[in-house]
Formats: sequence, structure tokens, C-alpha cells
Amino acid sequence: MSETNQPVRRPATRTARLSVIEEILLTHVITSQSQLSGILSDEGIAVTQATLSRDLDEIHAMKTRLPDGTIAYTVGDRAAHPLTGIGEKAEQQMAKVLGGLVTSVACARNLIVVHTPSGAAQYVASVIDRQPIEGVLGTIAGDDTVMAICSDDETAAVQSKWLLAVASKN
Repeated sequence: MSETNQPVRRPATRTARLSVIEEILLTHVITSQSQLSGILSDEGIAVTQATLSRDLDEIHAMKTRLPDGTIAYTVGDRAAHPLTGIGEKAEQQMAKVLGGLVTSVACARNLIVVHTPSGAAQYVASVIDRQPIEGVLGTIAGDDTVMAICSDDETAAVQSKWLLAVASKN
């Protein structure tokens, strides 16, 4: 069996489109709606300029002057961590939650296994899922265990160390 990475497949829904737009704004410097429209088109998402304007308004995107002087669309905290793609503020919020709920973190090939007290796994999984962590495709949660699926073994190793560090901050 080949180990080629398959592209993420998304439903053709408004919710999926908003999620993609937010992910793009968090991971790219977007200076115009036409640039954003082009990236969406590359992702297989056709959108009119009017719809794109409404979408940007709905996710509370705004034009912001970045530290280098570029004016670009941003959403949330723009200063993203290079390994995770999430901002410092989001990382601090994750640390508050994970610090009290994560009891251990392990890595097995392309999987990260996070242990929590009984009943906390669903909440921890939702905290992880809400952040666009580079290379983390999604989570599955039981009662006291979360499994995060990563795009490859190396990503799982790097992100498991990062999750443990975030959970250890408090």
C-alpha cells in the first residue's frame, strides 16, 4: 500500500467553506480578496466576490497592519507559532485547559495519544480540534483517551512534544 498523503476532502457546504477561509487566513498572508479567491479555487472552492465578502465579515476577518508593515486579512491572533500554526494567545488558552486535564502524551507512528482524567477526553479533543495545528488532521475521543491523527510520523513526534510542553506550562 502506498503511503502518499491524500488531500483533505471537504463537503461543499457553507460551514466547510468558512472553515477553509479561516484556516487560510491563519496560515497565509492574504492581502486581497482576489488572492483569497485564487487559493480557494486551488482548493476546489468556487465563490463569488459578494459571498467572499459576507464570509469574511461572518468570521470577523479584518485588514490589519502586520509587524512587517504589510496590510493583510487576519482573524484571531495573527502571530502564529512556526510549528503549530496557532497564535501565542491561543496557545496560552490551550495551556490553561490542557494543564489541568492532560495526564500523559505519547506518540505512536502518525498518532498522538493523550490521556486525561475520566470524562475529560471529549473536552480535550474539542480544544485540540478548534486550533489549526499544523499537520493534525483531527481527533477521536473516548472517556479518558484522545487520539490525534497526524499527516505523518514526523509531525506526530513534533506535535506530541509541543502538546506536552503546552500542557506542562501551568
